[in-house]
Amino acid sequence: MDRFEIFLMAPPGLEPVLAEEAREAGFDVAQVVPGGVTIEGGWPDVWRANLTLRGAGRVQARIGEFRAFHLAQLDKRARKFPWGDVLRPDVPFRVEVATNRKSKIYHAGAAQQRIETAIAEELGAPLDPKADLTIRARIDDNLVILSVDTSGQPLHKRGHKEAVGRAPLRETMAALLLRACGYRGTEPVLDPMCGSGTFVIEAAEIAAGLAPGRTRSFAFETLATFDADAWAKMSGFSAPALPDLRFYGSDRDAGAFGSANANAERAGLSDVCTFAKRAISDLEAPEGPPGLVMVNPPYGARIGDKKPLYGLHGALGEVLRSRFCGWRVGIVTSEASLARATGLPFASESKPIAHGGLRVRLYQTDALPTP
Repeated sequence: MDRFEIFLMAPPGLEPVLAEEAREAGFDVAQVVPGGVTIEGGWPDVWRANLTLRGAGRVQARIGEFRAFHLAQLDKRARKFPWGDVLRPDVPFRVEVATNRKSKIYHAGAAQQRIETAIAEELGAPLDPKADLTIRARIDDNLVILSVDTSGQPLHKRGHKEAVGRAPLRETMAALLLRACGYRGTEPVLDPMCGSGTFVIEAAEIAAGLAPGRTRSFAFETLATFDADAWAKMSGFSAPALPDLRFYGSDRDAGAFGSANANAERAGLSDVCTFAKRAISDLEAPEGPPGLVMVNPPYGARIGDKKPLYGLHGALGEVLRSRFCGWRVGIVTSEASLARATGLPFASESKPIAHGGLRVRLYQTDALPTP
């Protein structure tokens, strides 16, 4: 298995943005598909994707496939599959199966049981329904496609962020939204409703050149294909010089900006991130060059009653139009009417993006004109 298919998971609606990130990082992007991006590569590419790609939610490696038209055939071929090439007999595993009516094997539970038993009996690895290592089988048109989830915990869990506010935005999605707004780490970023600081800290990490997975572990470290020495060379990093930029977050909730401060400190970025308790009406543009205002304001299904939100969005738009000349704005919302309530001159609107059971869109302005 020198080269194989690697699947990078993305929030539906942001797959092209992840594909762009992967290409820029030097990965061999094969295609953009619903829910993610496929790349071609080897095990070192799997490790590097987990370590460095900010927008990927998980990294799955395809380890093989075979045809099976009924459960007895699935059992026989699963037992002959060379599991030991990828899995270790001492590492607990679990199996997840997805199938469809195009396949003669359509009972996912029965298929899962056959594959679990085959691995446990042929390889000797312990089955554990709570294991960090997951084998995924997709049965499509009688073809059993086998992958291993090489990430373990989802990749938005960066490892150095603990405090999370209400209605959080995942770090992976925040990174993709920043990229979609043209942010590349060369300008200040301000979030006036920062919650636990996700946009601000992601922006600072991008500017500092920090690998998102630098402080966490991954499921691939427990595979038979893992090379600890090669991984140590790839993942070892010296603290980069902090950028000559500042990143700003504010929130009217004192608890939110307190947790944002704690998260920035754990990420090693407290020297370039400034958080404050501040109402929208008190917002001022920081000194220095203009940059990007990135904000994920409350919207109805997430918070409850929508009526007060129109006033909040109107106040936000008023402050940005009058005080943030030269800054670009990116706003995430599930409601077009809330975006319009800001009165901002949006130049683009994204396709729908899946987020926590909602469909949201990213609205962007060009540099705001002088009022």
